[in-house]
Amino acid sequence: MEQITDKLGRPIRDLRISVTDRCNFRCTYCMPKEIFGDDYVFLPKDELLSFEELTRIAKVYAQLGVKKVRITGGEPLLRRDLPDLIREIHAIEGIEDIGLTTNGLLLKKHGQALYDAGLRRINVSLDALDATFEAVNGRGIKAEQILEQIDYAVSIGLQVKVNMVIQKGMNDHQMIPMVKYFKDKKITLRFIEFMDVGNDNGWNFDKVITKQEMITHISEHFNIKREQPKYFGEVAKYYVHDNGAKLGFITSVSESFCSSCTRTRLSSDGKLFGCLFATDGYDLKTFIRSGVTDQALKEKLIALWSVRQDRYSDERTVETVRQRKKNKINMNYIGG
Repeated sequence: MEQITDKLGRPIRDLRISVTDRCNFRCTYCMPKEIFGDDYVFLPKDELLSFEELTRIAKVYAQLGVKKVRITGGEPLLRRDLPDLIREIHAIEGIEDIGLTTNGLLLKKHGQALYDAGLRRINVSLDALDATFEAVNGRGIKAEQILEQIDYAVSIGLQVKVNMVIQKGMNDHQMIPMVKYFKDKKITLRFIEFMDVGNDNGWNFDKVITKQEMITHISEHFNIKREQPKYFGEVAKYYVHDNGAKLGFITSVSESFCSSCTRTRLSSDGKLFGCLFATDGYDLKTFIRSGVTDQALKEKLIALWSVRQDRYSDERTVETVRQRKKNKINMNYIGG
């Protein structure tokens, strides 16, 4: 296995694969229904990378040091025959971990097949327990529906983490109810600072609640202790309850983790991005469909990573947000 690093000395360890740009939710911070309406044109099927192409790319990345693969979207469970892709990636030598990020609505329908194919870890997005969730997801889906899906996922053996994006004045009143609910379930809950991904989510600094503000508030109600990072590049900062349940904080805004970012992202139509906040990507689909060998693909991936120097969150200011706003890639396209 070759070891490669980018211009800032960061190794490559994680590959995030978006398998679709479609979603059955219209969350206000990702795909607001005012923009992604019923007439919105999503990518046609022939523009998507096939499972064969995705597996080929993952195999080559495994030779370069990638150990973890995460399947994202859009909503990945909308991609037909997804367990087939999980099974193929699970069989790749060197890939030690496969995860999936989902809104959870279709877990009862597809969860067992995904588990049987080799999936063991999922992150479920849930931003409130009360009626706020219905407003946020844009489809009137109740939190109880997702909680039932989470319980099912746990019952079949999937390891579940719940992700909650916190926006000041929208769902911050739900922090304590969420902590209590998932502490009692011993399910890891992760709070995500509201990030300026894409152009359509109405982001500004005033809507951000920082990790430290969250911890101060939570500590008034719960006894939590800091847990040391388990590996280089671990994104979430974890805290532990007295019953062993965990809380995580993803702090792109207040405490950048660019210096340890080991992730590359592949969009569903084959664009390769070195950063969640990227403004452009490399057209890998055209490259691999030109008939190149695996060796040529490996050399291309090495070359692309070797020149990577993204560190957007390190440099985020009001001015940089304004300057880059026009060209940033939306979350449903690049994946979370």
